[in-house]
Amino acid sequence: MAVDLLLGLQWGDEGKGKIVDVLTKNYNIIARFQGGPNAGHTLKFDGIKHVLRTIPSGIFHKDSMNIIGNGVVVDPVVFIKELEGLDQFNIDYKSKLIVSRKAHLILPTHRLLDAASEASKGKAKIGSTLKGIGPTYMDKTGRNGIRVGDLEMPDWKEKYRALANKHEAMIEFYNVDVQYDLAEMEVEFFESVERLKELQFIDSEAYLHQALKDDKTILAEGAQGSLLDIDFGTYPFVTSSNTTAAGACTGLGIAPNKIKEVFGIFKAYTTRVGSGPFPTELFDADGEEMARVGQEFGAVTGRARRCGWLDLVALKYTCRVNGVTQLMMMKSDVLSGFKTLKVATAYKYKGETIEHLPFNIEPEYVEPIYTEFKGWSEDLTKMTKYSQLPKELNDYIDFLEKELEIPISIVSVGPDRKQTIFRD
Repeated sequence: MAVDLLLGLQWGDEGKGKIVDVLTKNYNIIARFQGGPNAGHTLKFDGIKHVLRTIPSGIFHKDSMNIIGNGVVVDPVVFIKELEGLDQFNIDYKSKLIVSRKAHLILPTHRLLDAASEASKGKAKIGSTLKGIGPTYMDKTGRNGIRVGDLEMPDWKEKYRALANKHEAMIEFYNVDVQYDLAEMEVEFFESVERLKELQFIDSEAYLHQALKDDKTILAEGAQGSLLDIDFGTYPFVTSSNTTAAGACTGLGIAPNKIKEVFGIFKAYTTRVGSGPFPTELFDADGEEMARVGQEFGAVTGRARRCGWLDLVALKYTCRVNGVTQLMMMKSDVLSGFKTLKVATAYKYKGETIEHLPFNIEPEYVEPIYTEFKGWSEDLTKMTKYSQLPKELNDYIDFLEKELEIPISIVSVGPDRKQTIFRD
């Protein structure tokens, strides 16, 4: 058997959680391979909205096993609150949710370091969610981190204290005003660690290898989006992990030749949270309308998302980097009512026209070149078949498929799992 991947192709917030939820019935195992609690996967069904941060989006299906892979960073405090949010739905997560021993832990001092680092940057801040993600990955690559498996060792608290002391010295070095009571934060942290230890810890690479031998179906779930990848994103305004397809191999211990389908998810337009360049960003009534209709606010942070037209230059780039085999277009219903739609098909870059994503896409270097389309006014949210979609939307989809040379297999027409149209 092979592993299928599900990835976001823009700056995150594409709707990955919904599609994982929709597809979970086809898989035995859902495995999260990178990121931390800065990711917010929103699912809606039976009239209830759910927001997951660390837990894979297959948790609401009773027959699926959910794995938090080694590439994920786990904040025990946030994680336990997330589990408590599931209690009202009678989900047996102790048998359905397992955690890799090699996943790294976010400490209270990681969050403090994040705040101190961001405050020290002033106007040059990158827009961190202040969840401690970056400092945790820095300790991981610096070989200082504490992993889930360390919690099974008798000396783990000594390792914790040594690292926390180092962090406090670093916070003092930043020389910014960060007020905190670490002793108080540690009470909640250690209580949460004890709760975390009630779950099953696994050697996830061995578990997944055996699952493949046993012909289990596996869907690897990414967080954030490809344009936030630490290597291939719009650096330095990126996250701290590999959000692209390669991250699934390193974040789960899966060999590249075991990957089959790569599902790429994108919005029918583009959004971005936080700082960083955004060539197709809108500052007019159209952008405001996208934000209003699309309810473009972060699922975890509540931050308003910047909105703009679909950027085909960037989308082609992420499709190639990830080896996408199927596309899924989200939030097409948000574009209903726009008389004219635009898609950036090329850039003006340093006096010439280019169709690839250059090293620098800051506004002083890049100007998008648009192709225009006639919009549609129909309400898509009640439609259940592809044949019901308006001609203008079909024309839009056909153009994107031709340009990207990849089939669009799913069109989402609303946030509920039922508002999902499969194209034959």
